[in-house]
Amino acid sequence: MAEQSLMISKLKSVDVDKLILELAKEDNTPAQIGLILRDQHGIPKAKLVTKKITHLLKEKEASHITEKDIISKKIENLKKHFAAHKHDYAAYNAMTKKLWQHKKA
Repeated sequence: MAEQSLMISKLKSVDVDKLILELAKEDNTPAQIGLILRDQHGIPKAKLVTKKITHLLKEKEASHITEKDIISKKIENLKKHFAAHKHDYAAYNAMTKKLWQHKKA
């Protein structure tokens, strides 16, 4: 099997850092930022060019949406829905599952 070399775009690490910060300001999660870098800019992993996306965002103190924030927002929406619809047991089961995931995260 022939070795496959990664074709990383010609962006420098400073440019990638700026791009990551711009995408974070648009309220993208680190996972979404990674997908955008991969699909639109030809960077397979940001870690190859610069640091991990979450480490970079923490270092630059840029606000970003974490998975924990997303799960807690879903839990709040499910609680509101279940308060209005007491007999929706599927929503109740989904809420308990999300609460269980939230405790692990």
